[in-house]
Amino acid sequence: GSIRIEAVWGWGFGCLAVGLACLFLFGKVTMILALLLTLSILVYDAVHKMIAFSPVLMASCRFFLVLVASSIPDGGVTGLSVWSAVAMACYIVGLSYIAKRESGGGALSFWPLLFLGAPLLLAVIVNSGSSGTRTSLLCVLLGLWLIRCLRWALWAPQRNIGRAVAGLLAGIPLVDWLAVWRGDALTALVFAALFGLALLFQRFVPAT
Repeated sequence: GSIRIEAVWGWGFGCLAVGLACLFLFGKVTMILALLLTLSILVYDAVHKMIAFSPVLMASCRFFLVLVASSIPDGGVTGLSVWSAVAMACYIVGLSYIAKRESGGGALSFWPLLFLGAPLLLAVIVNSGSSGTRTSLLCVLLGLWLIRCLRWALWAPQRNIGRAVAGLLAGIPLVDWLAVWRGDALTALVFAALFGLALLFQRFVPAT
């Protein structure tokens, strides 16, 4: 009752329209991907509480988000950016699976959680040579964060799925950082700041 339903619809579709209008400026490929992203968002919002495979719908939103971003620079969508989008989508499948247990209850199966490791697997396959050591350090950082988050869902004396989901959501900038890895200090500072801000804002706005 804090906001009228008409205002929710108005602001929601208004923001989508403004976002699409901005993305349409970047050419046909970006426009098509932006439309697919918007469709994924609307389908997820409409049916995610009614179907069992809603984590896949949520993952499709992140998948197309990565592709939209990669379509804008001069190089456009590459094979690596597609695989990075797939890795992010897998991460979201695992995260969303845990989140569904928060509202629906029930025991957690182990195998869907393996999807969370997809970004680490892709990074190990892709990176080698001089950047391998730096990438390995970031993989260790992300891996330790995953273990810390999963502990609340699997091993803690008092299971707290909400805390696990909040941590995994905050970890999304780390996954993005791994996907766009560059060795310069500015890139590291930006993504580290995003990770820190995600944790900070969760103190004031519930993540789930």
